[in-house]
Formats: sequence, structure tokens, C-alpha cells
Amino acid sequence: MPASTEFPKGAVPAVGALVFRGEEVLLVKRGTEPNKGLWSIPGGVLEVGETVEEAAVRETREETNVLVRPRKVFGVSDYIERDRSTVRWHYVLIDVLCDYVSGEPFPATDAENARFIPLRELGEYELAPAALEVVQAAAKERGGGPPAGTR
Repeated sequence: MPASTEFPKGAVPAVGALVFRGEEVLLVKRGTEPNKGLWSIPGGVLEVGETVEEAAVRETREETNVLVRPRKVFGVSDYIERDRSTVRWHYVLIDVLCDYVSGEPFPATDAENARFIPLRELGEYELAPAALEVVQAAAKERGGGPPAGTR
């Protein structure tokens, strides 16, 4: 997400793409703040005139080179980080469950790394807390139960 959203005047709408391929989930290692260095689902800020579904497809393609098809909005949450009494980041996160279509992950734009990670290995990666929660919830809804090896 671009640094121009730091210290916003209002909440910033952003999208995340939950992409499963079998028993793996697509994750990116963030190369910029917020959450630099942590693993998370691909995503970013909605552009003017863009639907949530279009943003999920675009952001996934830009960050990972993976093509997806949006299925449904999975959940909505907030990411708010304060710097003393000032709000440093405030995103309204709209997570979209997507079907994997094609492509192998390759990091681009603001991602340091991108890969499909087996659900059973999630505990071996340093995930952003909100990302871990939404991946676990989505995996459970898919019928696989909570991923093994996660906290």
C-alpha cells in the first residue's frame, strides 16, 4: 500500500485476496509499511472507479503474477495503527475469497516475496496478526478446519 496513505485524513478502503490452491494459501512478504517484513495476503488500496472484486484481481496480479477469479466478499475489518495520539494508518480491509486460475507466484510491486504456503506450515512464517486470523477463518469455512501448526 502506498506511503501516501500514511497519516490519512479518513479511513482508506483496501482489499485483500484470499487465494487457496488445494491445501495452500497465497501469501506475500510485505516490502513496505505497514507490516513491512511480515507475511500477509495480497492486497492494496482500491482505485477510484474500481470494484472490490476488480481490485482483488488487480492487486493479486500486480503483487504475485497470479491470476484469480473473485468468488465473494469474505469479511470486512479495520486496520488502525496509532503514532501516539495520531492515526498513522487506517484501512477498512475488505477480504475477497478468490479462486486460483493460473500462474506461479513471483513477487512484484511492494512484495518482497510471494508463494503458496501449505496451511500446515503457516506457524513457521511470521504473519501479520489480522492475516493469520482471516486465513484461519477462510480455511475453516472451506471445510478444512483450522490449519495445523498455527497458533
